[in-house]
Amino acid sequence: MQQDQLEQRSHQQPGPGAPEAGPEPGARSRRRPSRRTLLIGGALVLTVAVGGGAAYKFGLFSDIGDPTSFGKVQEAAANGDARAGVRLPTGPQAEFIRTNKMPDGTQIAQTTLKGAKSGFTGDVWVWVPKEYYDKQYAKSAFPVLISLPGGRGYPKNYWGTGPGLGLQQAVIDGAKEGKSLPFILVMPVINADTKNHFDGSDIPGQPKMGTWMADDVPDFVRANFRTFTSRDGWAFMGSSSGGFGALKHVLKHPDRFKAVIASGVDIVPDSPLWKGNTQAMDANNPEKLAQKLIAKGGPDVYINFQIGTAESGRDKAEKFMRDYTKGPVHTRLQVIQDGEHNGKSYVRGMREGSLEWISKVMSPPTPDPGAR
Repeated sequence: MQQDQLEQRSHQQPGPGAPEAGPEPGARSRRRPSRRTLLIGGALVLTVAVGGGAAYKFGLFSDIGDPTSFGKVQEAAANGDARAGVRLPTGPQAEFIRTNKMPDGTQIAQTTLKGAKSGFTGDVWVWVPKEYYDKQYAKSAFPVLISLPGGRGYPKNYWGTGPGLGLQQAVIDGAKEGKSLPFILVMPVINADTKNHFDGSDIPGQPKMGTWMADDVPDFVRANFRTFTSRDGWAFMGSSSGGFGALKHVLKHPDRFKAVIASGVDIVPDSPLWKGNTQAMDANNPEKLAQKLIAKGGPDVYINFQIGTAESGRDKAEKFMRDYTKGPVHTRLQVIQDGEHNGKSYVRGMREGSLEWISKVMSPPTPDPGAR
């Protein structure tokens, strides 16, 4: 697989245990109150003034690196009857650690998932849009966009650890403008170590990374969030090697996933770990899978390729589109002017059209008229 040109860095605030700046030489021993002390003090004042709920709403009792939860609204919704097509969280509830906050008050949080079906244990990051907590959507499902990184893809997922790339903000802005659905972003690791890439697949004799992403990660999401029972609420996006995995999962499991944004992507499996096992490779080859889906006649899948004019690979995407855009396979190409092989370029492409395109084929959350 191509490697991303630059290692994507996290724009995180300092986590717990980061050293605080000490007093200047010769200064008195009296210490200034820490930021956390000020936050807690402010939270207590706010609690007295307007009630504890407001303090928690504004996150004054918590910080980066603290335990957190996405569960308050979903627990309330679970007390009522589920709507048709909506799957309420089944539990068990995951234990999350907050890793970042967005300007609109939403959070990115990380958990460690032990895959019951794959046997693989890895980290997953999640971001939930503010609409998820809106009372009028308290009984609605939300669409899920499983977001896969390129590069090593282990032990981090740069879509989760690097909000400076802009993925979360692109969804926030797109939802405000009516151009994007308010997706739940789920960002798992895609490889089992830093030395190999696994093509997002169950390579014989290796960790089952295909089962991890196509089974364990969705099961984890269903356990913790309000989701759609149908594939209309499930999609992938990915860049570079993550784009390959995203494309492959949608074509391999069209009964589970409906659409994909695949950026700077290779089209065929190429991990050395296959060791020439062509039968196993063909079972994970997007070209072979597209042929099979066309012959079967469905279900329909929607593939949005993204490619920058400053990177290679456009010919591969266009050849795939010429050969397989027929019957149930629908494709589109987002060309990113001056775009390079990196996350920021691909987010720009999503802003310029890909998010709007994929949103049109996915199920949106629906408000409860009685909750307005």
